[in-house]
Amino acid sequence: MTATPDAKPRGTRLPRMARRRQLLDAAQEVFVENGYHAAAMDEIAERAGVSKPVLYQHFPGKLDLYLALLDVHVDDMANRCREALASTTDNKQRVQAAIGAFFDFVSTQGEAFRLVFESDLRNVAQVRQRVERSLRESAEMISQVIQEDTGCSSDEAHLLGVGLVGMAEVSARYWLASHGSIPKDVATQLMARLAWRGIGGFPRTS
Repeated sequence: MTATPDAKPRGTRLPRMARRRQLLDAAQEVFVENGYHAAAMDEIAERAGVSKPVLYQHFPGKLDLYLALLDVHVDDMANRCREALASTTDNKQRVQAAIGAFFDFVSTQGEAFRLVFESDLRNVAQVRQRVERSLRESAEMISQVIQEDTGCSSDEAHLLGVGLVGMAEVSARYWLASHGSIPKDVATQLMARLAWRGIGGFPRTS
């Protein structure tokens, strides 16, 4: 096999968790570049600088590797949203922070967001469940705040949470696809203003 330019030299012995992280990083590069179907375990192993047997010691198959990587980034997106909502008690700032979490996620190095929002395996139940969990968890966190502060019913608050998450995801992906012609902080503020004009119109219960 011809070595790829990004292949790492072999021979370095790493602790198990460090090796796993290295393999996931290499897999992310290959999956983002080629998509799941065109990605090869040979190339992932070469990119990580390990033999295929070492790769298979950690991940029995390509789908196992993809799901492990997806779990990392689904959890990352949920944590970003959680931290954004906890960063302030001012709801206007919360809206901006939550939307900013999506803009930050799509602009992280390595284009990990493509695995979550643009996966070419959405028809696979295990992948679809993880992708849906990413959006559901963010929507549930936002809807809980809305319900507590506005007195909306659970169903109403959840619908508003889903709407806010959908707007944040689509606008963040569009912003990135347009090569950031608008600075990220300005784009975040624009979308937050739009969202707050709607959410801010609900009377507070306290």
